[in-house]
Amino acid sequence: NTNNYIIKNLNLKIRAGDKLAIVGLNGAGKTTFVKLLMRLYEPTSGEILLNGISAQKYNKQSWYSIFSPIFQDAKIFSFSIAENIGMLDKSNINKERIQNILKQVGLSYLLTKQSGIDTPLLRILSEDGIELSGGEKQKIFLGRALYKNASVIILDEPTSALDVFAEQKLYEDFNDLTQNKTSIFISHRLGSTKFCSSIAVFSDGIMCEYGTHSELLKANGIYKKLFETQAKYYRKVKRNKRDITYEK
Repeated sequence: NTNNYIIKNLNLKIRAGDKLAIVGLNGAGKTTFVKLLMRLYEPTSGEILLNGISAQKYNKQSWYSIFSPIFQDAKIFSFSIAENIGMLDKSNINKERIQNILKQVGLSYLLTKQSGIDTPLLRILSEDGIELSGGEKQKIFLGRALYKNASVIILDEPTSALDVFAEQKLYEDFNDLTQNKTSIFISHRLGSTKFCSSIAVFSDGIMCEYGTHSELLKANGIYKKLFETQAKYYRKVKRNKRDITYEK
């Protein structure tokens, strides 16, 4: 119910297999873009096409099956490891796939916990539930996306709670795990997504720049300014990390 356009004058084509990064400052319209793409919102003007056919002509449930998103507010539920990844009732979960995915995302050691993939998470419903670290939670979320096995994977800043180095490692690992899929990575940290095949820069609801990491640096525009500003901070953090000493 706002009179202002959240996104305007946008014309963007995503090809199958693309690795697209969407970057920009907070409030630039990045999350709105992917929610429109998934039809969680419907556009007030313009249209979204799939293979030249309007999204409105597709059944919504069929459309939802195309996408596997991980949003920044993703949650761990007080159920088993398998249910948290499969997001299904126990009887409908492929246990072998869950085990393989845990290995893929670097959580194979959870298979040795209590009841393996049936081990409960959190201690809300079970005193035996295990608590996960921030990084482990992110890997569970990545496992969810892999288990759904949708054509398009969307990561909408799900790693905002991690430091920049952990985020970059997680994005690169996920990129390796989704080689044959179309992936959209959203991050306000530009260093995490420079491996993508193309980068769209959003500012005030407009896609103001588009290209590869090297092309955008050469363009000497908003992307380069943001990237160099963040790079100074990352170098400072890296130096400080080396200077830390630990005491008992």
